[in-house]
Amino acid sequence: MQQSNRFFLLLITFVAALGGLLFGFDMAVISGVLPFVREQFSLSPLREGWFVSSALVGCIAGVAFSGELSDRLGRKKMLLLSAVLFLLSAIGACLAPGFSFLVISRIAGGLGVGIASSVAPLYISEISPARIRGRLVTFYQLAITLGILAAYLSNAGLHHYAAGAAVTSEGFFAYVFNREVWRGMFGVGAIPSVLFLLGLALVPESPRWLFQKGRKKEAMIILEKISGPGEARQVTEAAAEIKVREGGSYRELLKPGMRKALLIGILLPFFSQFSGINAVIYYGPSILNEAGIDLSNALLGQIILGGANVVFTLLAIWKVDQLGRRPLYLFGTAGAAVSLFSTGLCFYLGATGSWLLLLSALLFLGCFAFSIGPIKFVVASEIFPNHIRGRALAISIMTMWVADTIVGQLTPLSLERLGTAVTFWVFAGFCLVAWWVGNKLLPETKGKTLEEIQEIWRK
Repeated sequence: MQQSNRFFLLLITFVAALGGLLFGFDMAVISGVLPFVREQFSLSPLREGWFVSSALVGCIAGVAFSGELSDRLGRKKMLLLSAVLFLLSAIGACLAPGFSFLVISRIAGGLGVGIASSVAPLYISEISPARIRGRLVTFYQLAITLGILAAYLSNAGLHHYAAGAAVTSEGFFAYVFNREVWRGMFGVGAIPSVLFLLGLALVPESPRWLFQKGRKKEAMIILEKISGPGEARQVTEAAAEIKVREGGSYRELLKPGMRKALLIGILLPFFSQFSGINAVIYYGPSILNEAGIDLSNALLGQIILGGANVVFTLLAIWKVDQLGRRPLYLFGTAGAAVSLFSTGLCFYLGATGSWLLLLSALLFLGCFAFSIGPIKFVVASEIFPNHIRGRALAISIMTMWVADTIVGQLTPLSLERLGTAVTFWVFAGFCLVAWWVGNKLLPETKGKTLEEIQEIWRK
């Protein structure tokens, strides 16, 4: 691959991955906003759960139509739609006149997240050469962790500013960033939304989608610009051969070979959400605050955890195409189970101020970031046939968001009724089941083209 090809590939991967950054920001900003919104609107545990999970309802709706429309209209148009929704959500939440409008804005952001969570890894997978596909799709997960870290940093910075500013200040700026600082925490999300929207002007359509629509010449031009003439010819020949032999409908996912792929595509995202990651992201400051740690220190702790998330995702980028998907997943789920049990034990024994709690949380985030988090996107984006990949991946990602909604609703109730320790032990149990499922079902797909992976299921 020439230098110009490599630069163009990295550029469009970076732009597509911005959808992941917005995904992570939207998911994590709620951790800093939640205490202020709870107090201002006097939220009960049930309304609090609805506020947290309202965006997830939008995610499910976004994923529900993103698969069908991305297969019909193309990947790029859906990414553009998600960018617009992200921008509208950030502005709407910042200016919301009441709780109901705030929830509506969160649902709009959820629609954008749902679309991006399905279409962005799909797009990156379809433009990537086989030898580095895992690495490039993992960039999407890295962008999610960077978005989470950006939310933590902006939340902590704005909280610090608001705490030191004069409460009597007048004007719009003081209203948003001082008196009701949660509005500013939401509004900051407009900045990456605009960057994503502008960057998509540089992104071409997916060449594999173009092949499916019979636009071979356009696809060849894009493939040559991405990976050079040689690899472009190989992909063209393989795609043409498969298209002649295969039709395209949801029923194909129920055939004997594809049933296993569908089961993998559903279970990996499901277990990723029931691993407990959102309990740490959404309720981290609240849990630490209940444990007696000052809110500002809790936000600082979230920044430390967010930084660890980024570092361990870089490890996944480094190793996913060397070690493979299967070893990383098995090691990560086992490590997550151990660290979650240890986290619960700290709360059970009242050792919330000990170094062991921070170490356990860092270990869990490490296991999730280099294994459970990215592997679900990598595997789900590569195991389905070209002509139905958008719809199949939408089913996979919808499972993730349905599970996410359930976790968002049940976590505050679980923390209140079962206690923090038992809640983390339940998540540890799910990680053990995830290890067993991965050991039984997960194949190794590193180094194979998307067309070669399709042949594995056929045979």
